Amino acid sequence: MSTRTATPASPGLPPEPAVASAQEAAVERPSLGALAAYFLRLGATGFGGPIALAGDMQRTLVEERRWTSRRDYLDGLALAQLAPGPLAAQLAMYIGYAHSGTVGATVVAFAFILPSFVIVWALSAAYVRFGGLPWMRAAFYGVGAAVIAVIARSAWKMARLTLGRDRLLWAIAIPLALTTAWTEREIAWVFFAAGVVALAATIKAPNPGAAAALAVAAPPVALVQVFVFFAKAGAFVFGSGLAIVPFLYGGVVREHAWLTDQQFLDAVAVAMITPGPVVITVAFIGYLVRGTAGMVAAALGVFLPVFLFVVVPAPLFRRHGARPAIRAFVSGVTAAATGAIAGAAFVLSRRAIVDVPTLLLALVTLAILLRWRVPEPLVIGAAGLLGLWLGHGR
Repeated sequence: MSTRTATPASPGLPPEPAVASAQEAAVERPSLGALAAYFLRLGATGFGGPIALAGDMQRTLVEERRWTSRRDYLDGLALAQLAPGPLAAQLAMYIGYAHSGTVGATVVAFAFILPSFVIVWALSAAYVRFGGLPWMRAAFYGVGAAVIAVIARSAWKMARLTLGRDRLLWAIAIPLALTTAWTEREIAWVFFAAGVVALAATIKAPNPGAAAALAVAAPPVALVQVFVFFAKAGAFVFGSGLAIVPFLYGGVVREHAWLTDQQFLDAVAVAMITPGPVVITVAFIGYLVRGTAGMVAAALGVFLPVFLFVVVPAPLFRRHGARPAIRAFVSGVTAAATGAIAGAAFVLSRRAIVDVPTLLLALVTLAILLRWRVPEPLVIGAAGLLGLWLGHGR
């Protein structure tokens, strides 16, 4: 275990001491099967994005069942902020690693991802089989507008949690938002540059105040190409599950032309209305590109780097994860991810908001999400029903 006295807190979650406590002393180690069953349930019923999923793990595993110590939980959150990939999936894998090493991380990863993978598989098959029917296209007419509001709200929440009033981080995020909106793609090296800028500022000024925050397309595509592309996405995308959206759009739509604009927006919508990690949208895209084999290749590609970024550095991270230099680098990369999500919202809005009804629907959805704690799938489902009622084809 780490020798430090405090562990970095996760965005959206209150900082808690990592020192040994009576609660941690009372941790009851469950069987690996019981732990896997919990994550299978969470993957099948967990909505609301990475912060909601991480909150469920804290409430259930740390506070209620006491299956995981607070220190292991917070170490997992900190590592998830440092490494590229979706936060919720990485946290789940780390908890599995803390329980049973690499075997535990592997079992938990499959348990957490499998339910949403199966659900997306069914939706993908239905989309390809019935995607041309007016009722499905009408539903996505409303869903697409609602998804824009969800992405915009996520960008706003990330900005508040990760940027705060830090001028340097805002100076990183705003250009990234403009660059993503202009180029309609995510440039991986810019993210590393953002981390270096934040690190350099820390070196010059030891206390910078930066918190550590964290329809098948065209010709057949080789499965290896699908796997490699999504492996790059898993290896270079930082932030929440939505942070992968601009990277994917630049690749599958702009660069490779595997999907149309509308198909890509529908893929994001499917991820929003299914439980589990939002990044499961890659499975839908893989299915549209190469059927079931493409779906498996895409999912393996994006989650394999995430898995390796958990199990390989975990021992070292427990000793060195709280160092100011590492935290500063992460703050810069997270600021860049926040800006990229905002830019992606603009890019996708140009495809989804096509008339006055979709504009009004997006604005009303955004207002509802900002004002009340309404589950996102419920709002998106209602938007789909409204699209059916309006009777619009796309």
